[in-house]
Amino acid sequence: MKKYHFTFTLQFLLLLFVSSLWSQQSPVLAPIKKVSNYDYYAAFGPYFYSNDGSKTRSVSGQPGVEYWKNKADYKLSAELNDADNEISSKVIITYTNNSPDNMNFLWMYLEQNLFKDNSRGNAIIPISGSRNGAQGQVFDGGNKIKSVKIVTTSKGKSTETDVKYSIYETRMQVFLPQELKSKGGIVKLKIEYSFISPKEGSDRMGVLETKNGKVFTMAQWYPRMCVYDDIRGWNTNPYLGASEFYLEYGDFDVAITVPSNQFVVCSGELVNKSEVLSLKEQNRFVTASQSDKTVIIRSKEEVIENATTNPKTTKTWRFKLNNSRDIAWASSASFIVDGARINLPSGKKSLAISVYPIESDGMDAWGRSTEYVKAAIENYSKRWFEYPYKTATNVAGIVSGMEYPAMSFSDYKDKGKDLWSVTDHEFGHIWFPMIVGSNERLYAWMDEGFNTFINSISWNDFNNGEYKKENRDLHLYSKNFTNPSLEPIMSSPDNMKEANIGILSYYKPSTALTLLREQILGPERFDFAFRTYIERWAYKHPAPDDFFRTMENASGEDLGWFWRAWFVNNWQLDQGVNAIKYVNNDPTKGVYITIENFEKMAMPVTLEIKTKSGKTTRIQLPVEIWQRNEEWTFKHNSTEEIESIIIDPDHILPDNNESNNSWNSATGKIEKDIDLKGYLGTYSNNKYIGTFVLSLKKGVINVEMKDFPKFTIEYIDNNTFESKASGLTFQFAENKNSFDLIWDDGNKINYTRE
Repeated sequence: MKKYHFTFTLQFLLLLFVSSLWSQQSPVLAPIKKVSNYDYYAAFGPYFYSNDGSKTRSVSGQPGVEYWKNKADYKLSAELNDADNEISSKVIITYTNNSPDNMNFLWMYLEQNLFKDNSRGNAIIPISGSRNGAQGQVFDGGNKIKSVKIVTTSKGKSTETDVKYSIYETRMQVFLPQELKSKGGIVKLKIEYSFISPKEGSDRMGVLETKNGKVFTMAQWYPRMCVYDDIRGWNTNPYLGASEFYLEYGDFDVAITVPSNQFVVCSGELVNKSEVLSLKEQNRFVTASQSDKTVIIRSKEEVIENATTNPKTTKTWRFKLNNSRDIAWASSASFIVDGARINLPSGKKSLAISVYPIESDGMDAWGRSTEYVKAAIENYSKRWFEYPYKTATNVAGIVSGMEYPAMSFSDYKDKGKDLWSVTDHEFGHIWFPMIVGSNERLYAWMDEGFNTFINSISWNDFNNGEYKKENRDLHLYSKNFTNPSLEPIMSSPDNMKEANIGILSYYKPSTALTLLREQILGPERFDFAFRTYIERWAYKHPAPDDFFRTMENASGEDLGWFWRAWFVNNWQLDQGVNAIKYVNNDPTKGVYITIENFEKMAMPVTLEIKTKSGKTTRIQLPVEIWQRNEEWTFKHNSTEEIESIIIDPDHILPDNNESNNSWNSATGKIEKDIDLKGYLGTYSNNKYIGTFVLSLKKGVINVEMKDFPKFTIEYIDNNTFESKASGLTFQFAENKNSFDLIWDDGNKINYTRE
């Protein structure tokens, strides 16, 4: 291990020899500052992980032997007032505390309070406008809490007791009269409430007016438990609009009462079909569940006929959904309904359903929605992890695109490629964050970025590449991805400019994963590691380190350098070709090519080398060339003059400076290959102990000093050599019989050939 301390030891020993004379030496000029901003220690240094593993989270990235998560079951009943857009509801929440901590209070979210006039979310909307909030609508928004009660059962008899609670913006704290015990303690809460739906609610829910009735797309519609986890305890970051959600898993039992001419769809499975569907509709559902082609369940003609009625009665639709983090629903008299079977890898089946108003009908529009839903879910199930729900419903409404378990809200105006894009994206969210339940409020890239990445593969797979995308020119995108004004990917959406969310939460992390898959690990290794992450953290709550550690452990690569550059920091990439040098100044003997890393990001290198005869060769260099070097020289075994060299010829890396990416024979620098034999020999100084022995091996000068390992020196210019390993410079006299040994602080000692 002595050699790893070589630089320090050598300099320290020589310092002892010459310190008495330094005051008599005239310092030389300090070396010119390097152009490169690259720091290989910052990129590849140790200690990427700041925390060791624990009993709940293993150092390998998997849940620990004592991992736990709490559970929240919901029994919900809601009634829709179609005229006033009001939802009146009550919920019984059964909360199970599996943590090791006793609790005397609970936290939950009341996200509808975002739409109150005096909410924090409204206060931070800029004058220029925002996707978030209620788009300027003036109405009586927010949750109206009528009561909060504890439900206890003794000898088969239930008792409801009012409980103290406090509301702080979008959060409610409930104070328990008795401590909730750890490791399995259960408490039941009953809450009665109502709210008026905004017409446009942060582009995640709302109400669309159509000629055959309103389309209600309801989400964030019930009090939801905050997550209590092993990292932060209660996660209570307020809902401000930009950042999404972090929710506990549980079972849902939902009853939704609406005017009898409306058709309701929900994340859960409809369990009372015979009570709410006509016999004809029931039969069509059966046909759809057995068909790979789209089957009409409720036709345009039936919508028109139904819309003319003014119902005095209501219907209650009942749904169930197990092991889910959320539930959403939609209702309208205007819905055309169709469906088709989804075939899953295990042999199980699910049902793709699309509901949309007449305004969205047509095979160039929502008439293909079910085809898109089916294709997306079958693809992701085969490639990553099997889809877990009985249905998958795409809803055309006011929302431009928003994901929920087994359900997507999308823009009723979308057609063709745009409808495929939003459908594929929103149902891709089933895997992130519906199955893998990360904290969206803090780490949007762990769901939006991962989902955008799997979408990029799905686009190519769908219908033999019908909507296949061309590969991005990342040289052009580099200014967007690594602009110095950008925040790091690890930032919360609430802590980044709204204009940057698309880049930092979606496209930059997606691009990073694509490069990790295609250029670093390879598809086979990457896909195994990525599937391992999904399988490990399905229906659990991973943090960023759990993802990073899993990818490293499953792929067998230390990727700290990659995470630092792409996720933790906003580093730029600039690889350049500096010069070439023919071996012995003879092109037939090969060529030395020197490249340099000018910015802080390190990535592997691809070069395209073209000779005078037109022969083209691709060279791949691993990222490890930058592990202890800013500059790298390698030999290419060419047999003729080089015409041109191009770094990253396919523009697959976000190199932000193309001006140094190429070398050509007309203007490029050709260095002379120096005859090194004249510098060899033994050199000493009679005032100091020790000698330097310079010898030649494989075209490189090796330096030996007694009791120290060899090191090499590299020719710089004008009889000057440098050892980057030791930080020493060797400045030879013109006759090569002596040299000045120069430290990086300018002090020097003269050595003479023996």
